[in-house]
Amino acid sequence: MSIILGHRGASGYAPENTLEAFRLAMDMGADGFELDVHLSRDGELIVMHDETVDRTTDGSGQIQSFTLKELKRLDASNGMPQYKGAKIPTLGELYDLIRDTRHLVNVEIKTDQIVYPGIAEKVLKLEQEKGMEGRILYSSFNHYTLQELRQIKPDVKYGILYSDGLFEPWKYAKSIGAAYIHPHWRTLLYPGMIEGSLAAGIGINPWTVNDEGIMELCIRHGIGVITNYPDKALAIRDTK
Repeated sequence: MSIILGHRGASGYAPENTLEAFRLAMDMGADGFELDVHLSRDGELIVMHDETVDRTTDGSGQIQSFTLKELKRLDASNGMPQYKGAKIPTLGELYDLIRDTRHLVNVEIKTDQIVYPGIAEKVLKLEQEKGMEGRILYSSFNHYTLQELRQIKPDVKYGILYSDGLFEPWKYAKSIGAAYIHPHWRTLLYPGMIEGSLAAGIGINPWTVNDEGIMELCIRHGIGVITNYPDKALAIRDTK
């Protein structure tokens, strides 16, 4: 059965990567969430997509230039007045929110533009401290980061993020120990891509699936759906 993950929470309806968006995805019945992590100046794991706070908050500058205390002063409502006052969460705060639930988390480590020293160790340590073992799947566009995770924790589960037409991606995934591929949804339309990956035992979690026709394709094949609109994907899955 397809796993439905709220992309940065239910970000089609609430400010992305906020606790408000994650709570809404939970209320809708999502199986879990996809989110992004960076490091603050004082080494805290910060849940935000961009390297800067400019687009989604009332602040300006790189996340790595702020302390956690400074980040918490910002409004992260991202132009949604009904959510005015929403705050930037830490990864630990999200884990605290869902610790006693069944929800899964896809943690994207944002080292494709800024390589944050020690971030791999930090996310694995937090997973253990918060009792989240077995519920976290890591991903990154920086596949060196994924190998760093594997060196620290050989049984770690991760997916390779990519956006272009990687040929026979299941072979590459196997070569670096990845259990999943996390491609842009358009690559699902390449001949044999879905079938080849599944036949090789490699799971697929495409992003960002907001088109209902592509949702239906994913659900028909039993692959994951990372979407801003988990309610729409769930409605399709419920009819299958």
